[in-house]
Amino acid sequence: MSETPGRHPASTPKGERRRHALIEAAAALLAEGGFDAIRHRAVAERAELPLASTTYYFSSLDDLVAAAIEHSSRAELTFGRTCLDELSDRDGPVCAADLVELMLDLLLGRASRDGGLEPVLLRYERLVGSARRPFLTELMRGLGEELMALLTELFAHSGTPVSRERLNELVALVDGAVVNALIESNPDPRDGARRMLRANLPGRG
Repeated sequence: MSETPGRHPASTPKGERRRHALIEAAAALLAEGGFDAIRHRAVAERAELPLASTTYYFSSLDDLVAAAIEHSSRAELTFGRTCLDELSDRDGPVCAADLVELMLDLLLGRASRDGGLEPVLLRYERLVGSARRPFLTELMRGLGEELMALLTELFAHSGTPVSRERLNELVALVDGAVVNALIESNPDPRDGARRMLRANLPGRG
């Protein structure tokens, strides 16, 4: 496939659509099977595009993986921002129950709402696996800062603002509860994290 001089492969509307379709396909595969599920052929088949399109629109498989991670993470951040805006439009501060559930959505993913071990296990495997991929370091750090900023704002709207140190502690409590649930094959790790958060929210105890 030839490329017009001075133009990026995705600079045309058709190119943008194809590139976006590949990113969405890679993100779906990542959510379903982790990093090992993202392969050029698998992504092309999921997007219903020619195999060559994966290397035409992305310089490497790492580039495609990074795009999939960013796409998934920004979709979650956008969802969290929308939910926070909706809660903020109500009269009064965000209630504790809504605070806990939105925080769990952002930390564990919306798929964890329905219970079950698999979606949470895959999410934590992905987070741990990111540390083994240096090309994701800066991206994950930046996305993590955006997440913490959103969580900080969420607590502020709840009427119980927290310091960054305290927020780090709450996130660590969630991670600890989830890891313990995964070790014990608890069918609903989100419930364990929920109980841990409720018991340690600012103003409780």
